Amino acid sequence: MGFLRALFVLVGGLLLSAVSLAELGPPEKEELKLGFIKLTDMAPLAIAYEKGFFEDEGLYVTLEAQSNWKVLLDGVIEGRLDGAHMLFAQPLATAIGYGTQADLVVPLTLDLNGSAITVSNAIWQEMKPFIPKQADGKPQHPIHAKALKPILEKRRAQGKSLSFGMVFPVSTHNYELRYWLAAGGVHPGYYAPHKGDTSGTLKAEVLLSVTPPPQMPATLAAGTIDGYCVGEPWNQQAVFKGIGVPVVTNYEIARHIPDKAFALTQQFVDLYPNTAVRIVKALIRAGKWLDEPQNRPEAVKILSQPNYVGADYEVIANSMTGTFEFEKGDKRSLPDFNVFFRYHATYPYYSDAIWYLTQMRRWGQIPEYKPDEWYFQIAKKVYRPDIYQKAAEALIAEGKMKPSDFPDFAKETGFKPPQSEFIDGVVFDAQHPNAYLEKFAIGLKGQDKI
Repeated sequence: MGFLRALFVLVGGLLLSAVSLAELGPPEKEELKLGFIKLTDMAPLAIAYEKGFFEDEGLYVTLEAQSNWKVLLDGVIEGRLDGAHMLFAQPLATAIGYGTQADLVVPLTLDLNGSAITVSNAIWQEMKPFIPKQADGKPQHPIHAKALKPILEKRRAQGKSLSFGMVFPVSTHNYELRYWLAAGGVHPGYYAPHKGDTSGTLKAEVLLSVTPPPQMPATLAAGTIDGYCVGEPWNQQAVFKGIGVPVVTNYEIARHIPDKAFALTQQFVDLYPNTAVRIVKALIRAGKWLDEPQNRPEAVKILSQPNYVGADYEVIANSMTGTFEFEKGDKRSLPDFNVFFRYHATYPYYSDAIWYLTQMRRWGQIPEYKPDEWYFQIAKKVYRPDIYQKAAEALIAEGKMKPSDFPDFAKETGFKPPQSEFIDGVVFDAQHPNAYLEKFAIGLKGQDKI
């Protein structure tokens, strides 16, 4: 009886695999151009290309670096690019018409964590007296923005302020920089798009402005800004050049919040559904390959090529191989600074989208109250776990991945359990976005409107 049951399960599994494979036909479009910005977290695209994962899917891909996030976004919307490495909130912003209106979808998350906040050497020296020390004399982490408050008071007395760079108004870096500042009692300012004000500086104690990622170190060195929030390798570049000090990572600010997504237009998915699934298959395999520790040195070597990130091997390795250097010589173990597959990192959770929408509301990019259901609807419109599931099931059927590599699709709701690992200890429950916003002393909530 046991043998028959085992045989039944085996035959059923084989039949299911055959059905899964039959459902996924050949790619409708084989030649693709995908865009990226020169950041470490574009790695899944580079690895999918270099390791032949795209070709395994019958896809012949050209990877093309873009000058900034706006150019990249326009390229996808206009069809010059078939898809792209994108800021996690960019597709959400297009869905609600903030900046540009478009129908983008996210079938896969590219990474978790991966960014940091760096300050100039001068600001670091002013902050240090207000930062607690460990027994060994090194700064105690995480470093809180309240260490900036005495500096701000001094600047205000001189009729001056502090200025920080971030990469785009709807970037992970903008929201994490704002989160860090507000958690330390420093107001980062509001947007008021309904009044035509998209500066994000209303009521701000620190002025935030846009700077493309590769230009961050030079802008800091020139004294144009006092600090910045950006992805790697541009924080470690500041350490190597001796022009600044990373003070806090987004792993410490908002642990395991996604940094980048892979995005396509809805039109692309409608026209080329098999191609979309096959792209996701290749990127899932790349993410898993990247999270095998023994593969990181090779990944760093690939990323250091000028056609990808183009930074020195040592600079990229400083954060990509399990460590992160803060002040020069203060290198600490941080194995989860870059996560590409662990913790189901590639799954496009609705709850991650909702966290970003709450930050857009908190700082005025969503200028007025929206009910909880609105947050759910926007998240489900943009984030597409159904495409991801098809890709995952095909990989399982082909024997390239195991069911345990993925969430339990029969039970997965797209909502993570409440998350508490934020620098201010505030718990985020995506099922209740408005109640979450009510917990913050600084920021819009309820019926608030600028």
